Amino acid sequence: MSEDRMNLSCDCCWLKPWAFYAEGSTRFWVHYGLVIFGFVLAGITACVQCCKPAPYGRHEGEDGGLVPKIPLRLSHMMSDALPGVVMFLLVFFLYGSVRSYQNYVFLVLFLLHYVHRGIIHPLVMRYKSSWVYIGIAIGGFIPNCIYHFINADFISSATYASHYYYDPRFILGIILYLVGFVINRWADWKLRSLRNTKGVPDGGSDYNIPYGGLFELVSCPNYFGELVEWTGWCIATWSLAGLVWLLFCAATFVPRSRHNHLWYKQQFELYPPNRKALIPFLF
Repeated sequence: MSEDRMNLSCDCCWLKPWAFYAEGSTRFWVHYGLVIFGFVLAGITACVQCCKPAPYGRHEGEDGGLVPKIPLRLSHMMSDALPGVVMFLLVFFLYGSVRSYQNYVFLVLFLLHYVHRGIIHPLVMRYKSSWVYIGIAIGGFIPNCIYHFINADFISSATYASHYYYDPRFILGIILYLVGFVINRWADWKLRSLRNTKGVPDGGSDYNIPYGGLFELVSCPNYFGELVEWTGWCIATWSLAGLVWLLFCAATFVPRSRHNHLWYKQQFELYPPNRKALIPFLF
């Protein structure tokens, strides 16, 4: 490891509290080349999602052109657990080389989300349909591989300033991440509890209006919670890797929540009129 990476200048610590690959190196261009591609992909995703929601869940019937189908639980594990757990760990331990407490904290935070999202969630969640178009799984797997590689590469290769553990960005970011994680998990379990499995072979049922907690303010607190999570991640890591992942998530959650909100209003005549789609009181 170079002396520049070991000794961060105090003058630049606030703006850039870490040292990374040397400018002009191959790994520098690989990383930031993928970051640039990630920004472009986030923009494309936002445009596509705004025009038409992905055909799964309550919107599945809106596009029958993606065939064949695979088990939904397998789809979740493929698109989330493989890149978010398996690939992330491989990149962290085999591709990166920095092993300070900050790097391990970020690793644990990321795995906290994806062990649940990619393994626990698909095993315990009740779904309306137990099958999904394979294109949905592939459409989640490929972007996740790109963005998760970027973030695993960064947090396993960035040397943070020795005092970063009490930096306001680190503290605030972790707090936001944990708050968002709790909101996201609570919303998922609330939605699960609405599904009455009695007499339904695949564990699903018709949709119902959710009430209680943040559901009184927004239609999609699960997306809101995850957006808070990755905002915290972006702040804590203070990196373009975190920022581009946050923007990609927003490019999915913002239009998706809008489509879900409109769907609820169309399906339920008595749907609460004061609820927003994603962000309480704003959107």
